[in-house]
Amino acid sequence: MFQSDQVMLLAFTTGCGHDETRGRHDFPALAFDANLSAGKGTMQDMLLHWSPRSPFVRKVMIVAHELGVGARMRTVRPVVAASAPNLELMKENPQSRLPTLRLDDGTIIYDSRVICEYLDSVHGGTLFPPAFPERLVALRRQALGDGMLDTMLTWRGEQLRPSERRSGKHVDAWRLKTVMSVELLEDEADGLGGSPFSIGHIALGVALGYVDFRFAELAWREGHPRLAKWYETFAARPSVVANQAVDEP
Repeated sequence: MFQSDQVMLLAFTTGCGHDETRGRHDFPALAFDANLSAGKGTMQDMLLHWSPRSPFVRKVMIVAHELGVGARMRTVRPVVAASAPNLELMKENPQSRLPTLRLDDGTIIYDSRVICEYLDSVHGGTLFPPAFPERLVALRRQALGDGMLDTMLTWRGEQLRPSERRSGKHVDAWRLKTVMSVELLEDEADGLGGSPFSIGHIALGVALGYVDFRFAELAWREGHPRLAKWYETFAARPSVVANQAVDEP
């Protein structure tokens, strides 16, 4: 189970005028107001199927807010259990994973890495540096943050299994991977603070936030003062404050 937090799923959708694929799924069509299209207000031209618990949803939403397009999203919340994929979403993303983006021409885009870069490129962002070595650093940091989330989401799934069916060996491995990642980031904290804000910062910040959200007992700030200081600045950004993880049923 990757890029989801337990039972919730994201499909990220845009449309224009009418839903040209209405016959293929039951996702709601987007309706547009002539006043909005004339610039009198905010047009919601993206339909987001989301979960307030998913860190990958949070990553995409932080990017959207950084780019100033968060208000253009209309949100709905489908429910998908790990053992019961969302059949409607599978018509667009057969893996039934979050996030999935549908453009108004029917183009389907996934996963969070691809969606974030798409949004950044379309809306003139600077979250993905165009040139090396800056781009390589940002992408490597994103890979580490996403990898931490994949590890913790699998760990979280194991926690929800009956105690007699849990694998202590696997839990120990997932814990070690998470702890070692934090250790590496303590060494990189000064570099994080001294480099332009990028997709790498967002992915790592979301991963550390997920440690707080699901594994607070790790107390990752202890012994990592530089990383904790950097995270404080990340957590104070308006885009991050506006997109908190919430453990709603």
